Amino acid sequence: MTKTFDATSTTVDVLEGIDLRGKRFLVTGASSGLGTETTRALASHGAHVIGAVRDLAKGKGVVAPLREEVAKAGGSIELVELDLASLASVRACADKLAKGKSLTAVIGNAGIMACPFGHTADGFEMQFGTNHLGHFVFINRIASLLHDGSRVVVVSSATHRSSDIDLNDLNFERTQYVPFVSYARAKTANVLFAVELDRRLKGRGIRAAAVHPGAIDTPLGRHVSLGTPGEFEKAIKMVSDANVAAGLPPLIPKTVPQGAATSVWAAVTANAEEVGGRYCEDCHVSRVLPEGVETGAGGEGVRAYAVDPERAKALWAKSEELVGEQFQ
Repeated sequence: MTKTFDATSTTVDVLEGIDLRGKRFLVTGASSGLGTETTRALASHGAHVIGAVRDLAKGKGVVAPLREEVAKAGGSIELVELDLASLASVRACADKLAKGKSLTAVIGNAGIMACPFGHTADGFEMQFGTNHLGHFVFINRIASLLHDGSRVVVVSSATHRSSDIDLNDLNFERTQYVPFVSYARAKTANVLFAVELDRRLKGRGIRAAAVHPGAIDTPLGRHVSLGTPGEFEKAIKMVSDANVAAGLPPLIPKTVPQGAATSVWAAVTANAEEVGGRYCEDCHVSRVLPEGVETGAGGEGVRAYAVDPERAKALWAKSEELVGEQFQ
């Protein structure tokens, strides 16, 4: 009988009784927050986890306390340098990895949120360039390491529900930059990438899915002062009160192990046929929201534009044009 999980499930719950020895995973953003917990959870069940991090020195400090725990389970952690805001770094890292062994799953977890306006090393708007284009090039370049039964998980956000992408202005060259609008568009791009990647790879038995981890107090919120003590809690209360006043569900925050659970579930535990090409949250596949339906920050569901296959194809083509590279 298949176990069912929910918003309160943790990485411990979704991996209970699962032996991952002999399996190899790659997790981007492994040096903080959800990435660290995802790495720990997989490796503590015997997996070899390649953690891609922007700062190797920081990454080594973060994983050092985990090594004894994971070694007891037969697992291991390896770190590689990856700066998603630089396509030179992305390509260099991917090219080194492509010479290695096959991967059970890739979890594209790294990202930035609501940062001030800026550009990547290649001139792309920072959030779109880092959250989408960096992963787009990186995952495509290591796709040869995936095999029948492999999975790709792209971490998105419920924030995607507040804005579709603008294919004619992906870099905010003609419209006013608003940090959370940019973040929402990048997270919509993450879902669309998973949809098209799944379509392209499922013939090889490889499935891709997008996930929303939930509202979690992690370093991701540093650009909006949520890293200051007490500010995360204040923000949660403000949003929850607004939701309730509008007759919508309150926003209930998660712990880090609860936040990482959906990524791990989608990569290991879930039925591949059910999650392939879909958007998931709280360890289940989300419903597509009817047009005009509002859920509030604490609700569930995915906007139809984020899982539109034709829109996914169009973003893929535009992304190839921007990075100057085509992927089969």
